[in-house]
Amino acid sequence: MGRVNHCPLCLVKQREIDRLKEENVLLKQRLSYRERKDKEGFFGSSTPSSQQPVKANTEDVKKPRGAKLGHKGFGRKAFSVSDADRVERVEAIVGEMCPICGGCLEDKGDDSRSVLDIHPVKAERVVYLQKKKWCRGCGKTFRGEVPGVLPRNLYSNQLMATATTMHYLHGIPLGRVCEQLGVGDGSMVEIFHRMARLFSGVVPKLIEEYRQALVKHADETGWRTNGKNGYAWLFATLKISLFLFKKTRSSSVPHAIFGAERLPGTLVVDRYNGYNKMPCDIQYCYSHLLREVEDLEKEFADQGEIQAFVSTVAPLLALAMGLRGQPISDAQFLLKASEVKAQIKAAMEAPAQHMGIRRIQDIFTEHAGRLYHWADNREVPADNNLAERDLRPTVIARKVSFGSQSDAGAHTRSVLMTIARTLRKRGEDVAVRLKYVLDELAKDMSKDPCSLFFPQPR
Repeated sequence: MGRVNHCPLCLVKQREIDRLKEENVLLKQRLSYRERKDKEGFFGSSTPSSQQPVKANTEDVKKPRGAKLGHKGFGRKAFSVSDADRVERVEAIVGEMCPICGGCLEDKGDDSRSVLDIHPVKAERVVYLQKKKWCRGCGKTFRGEVPGVLPRNLYSNQLMATATTMHYLHGIPLGRVCEQLGVGDGSMVEIFHRMARLFSGVVPKLIEEYRQALVKHADETGWRTNGKNGYAWLFATLKISLFLFKKTRSSSVPHAIFGAERLPGTLVVDRYNGYNKMPCDIQYCYSHLLREVEDLEKEFADQGEIQAFVSTVAPLLALAMGLRGQPISDAQFLLKASEVKAQIKAAMEAPAQHMGIRRIQDIFTEHAGRLYHWADNREVPADNNLAERDLRPTVIARKVSFGSQSDAGAHTRSVLMTIARTLRKRGEDVAVRLKYVLDELAKDMSKDPCSLFFPQPR
């Protein structure tokens, strides 16, 4: 074993080295932030082409297109005959003689070419002839069961599962789904309503699972129902996406989800005060705070105090959001998170003259109890990006459909979107799982859809 160096001078030098290393990390973060901002421009990463700065003429220094020599690439790889769903033989276009020289052709085996193909999605009109038998003794009639169809239903389970996946998972507009499957609008709406009635018991059980999660997210966005303004609410975890469509944005909606009893874990949200009284720890989203800090720079670009504040705080907030994803141990994370937290607090307690800076500082002072849970628990993110990603398809659907046409439609959307997007989060093939559940219910309507969708591990 090596000897421990107790030299006081060496210890002082080592502390200085450690301090310089930490300073170097922060400087790199700041540099990375500045480079990103310079690349994005004044208007951020979504800068329209018409507002982007004119670049210098680079015709003479254009980089060659395509991958570098030796690059393996990430494209689709050919699959073997054993992995294929179908194998077809393609005969040679020549006979027994070479068309060029007239020589005899010898058989040299097969070349293989793998191709991904798809069958057109098309509804078929199917008539099942059910064999009937009659008992002379008791008068009972027996008939063959139609496979893959719910009782008293005109549409197959496959069609219903496919339509639900197309509309509520992939966001294909209702009209296009109807056109592609050959089903009328009214009939398709009734299909969705029946699916929602069958599966309505799934949502309460997912709500209970959400309540017990150690990390929870929530967010909301505008959604019109029956021509009136309302809100689409999202309550999400890594394994759940709960959608509720309500007429109000009041705290009564999250209160109905969370209840009154203290719950485990942490809720990650933006600073909307409707979440503040939920019975669990609350972590405010740093992504929103970072945007507010960056807005200061845009609004007061010529103010030196603002520039200094933004160049200090923005990289720290970005580092806080990215720290949990770095390849470091949990112990290293906690140590580094404590340092970043202390630096953020120091920046928020530093004297400031500009009202814009003091406004940001007041946020961190007033809500200190809701801003640093990420530093104590690596599982808690410092941003609400998961919820924002989950809500994005709803925002797109709002632009396409202009909302739900009725309260029943909003309820149906809530149930089917929750199931479809929760299944996808859990790595399921949504259409396959939907058909499986419908097939099981067709055999026995008393089965629990929730346990069919989300079986508990044994």
